[in-house]
Amino acid sequence: MKYVNRKKYLYLLLVPVLAYYAVFHYAPMYGIVMAFQNYNMFQGVFGSEWVGLSVIEEVIHSNGFWLSVRNTLFLNLTSLIIVFPAPIILAILLNEVIRERWKRVIQSAVYLPHFISWIVLSGILILMLSEKGMINQFLGIFGIPATSYLSHSSSWIVVYVLSDIWKEIGWSSIIYLAAIASLDPSIYEAAKVDGASKWKQVWHITLPGIKPTIILLLILNIGQMVSIGFEKPFMLGNAMVSNVADVISTHVYTNGVTNTRYSYSTAVGMFQSVINLILIVSANQLSKKLTKESIW
Repeated sequence: MKYVNRKKYLYLLLVPVLAYYAVFHYAPMYGIVMAFQNYNMFQGVFGSEWVGLSVIEEVIHSNGFWLSVRNTLFLNLTSLIIVFPAPIILAILLNEVIRERWKRVIQSAVYLPHFISWIVLSGILILMLSEKGMINQFLGIFGIPATSYLSHSSSWIVVYVLSDIWKEIGWSSIIYLAAIASLDPSIYEAAKVDGASKWKQVWHITLPGIKPTIILLLILNIGQMVSIGFEKPFMLGNAMVSNVADVISTHVYTNGVTNTRYSYSTAVGMFQSVINLILIVSANQLSKKLTKESIW
C-alpha cells in the first residue's frame, strides 16, 4: 500500500482506461443473453422470450454458417502462412540499410498504405483489376487476354492475400524494428570480428533476439483465426466468388443485421469468441511447452 500511495498519481492515469473498458467492453457483454432469446427490439433484453439453445442449434444446422467458418479459417490460415512472415523479413532488410536517409524514405513509403481505409483501397483494386483496368491494359501489350481477377475464386484469394501484405507490411514491421533496435550492438561487433557473414548474423543473432516478439504476435494471430474484418471481404467480394468470400463477418451482416435476426448474429459472435479463446489458450500452452515462451 505504501508503494501505491507513493505512486498514486501514476495509478490515477489508469482510471480513464479502466472506465473505457468497463463502459464499452464489459458493460455491453450482458447482450450475450440475446443468443438464448427470441429477441424483440421493442421488448428489449429483459422482455424478450427465452428460447433456450434453439438459436444456437439453428446456427449449427445452417449450411451458410459452416461455409463462412471454412472460408474464414482458410483466409486467416493463408494470411498467417504468407502475410505474417512478411513484416519480419522487411524489418530485417530495413535494419541492414546503412544510409539513414534512404531508410526513412523506404519506411515512409511502406507505412503509408496502412492509413488508407479498406473502403478506398478496395475501390482502387476493383478499378485496377477489372477487365478494362490498368493491369489488363498493361498485360494486353504482351498479348495476354484480359480477365476479371476478382471474379475467379483462385485469383480473388491471391488478390486478398497480396493486398493485405501491401497495406500492412510496413506498419506491422514497426514492432520488429523496435525489437531489433533493442539488441546489443556489441554482439554484432563480436560476430563481425569472428568473421560472421550478414546472413549468419541474421540467423544466429537477430532472429533469436526477436524470437519472443515473434512468438507473442504469432499467438495473438492464432487467437484471431475465427475472426475476420468486415470491410475487405465485403467490398472485394461478389456473387461470382461467394464460395470463398462469404466469411463470418459478412454472414452475420447479411443474415443477422440485414434480416434483423439479432439473436442469430449474437449466437455467431459467441461461437467466434469461444473458439478464439480455445485457440489462444492452446497456442499459448503449446508455445510454452515447445519454446518456453508464452504470453502468460
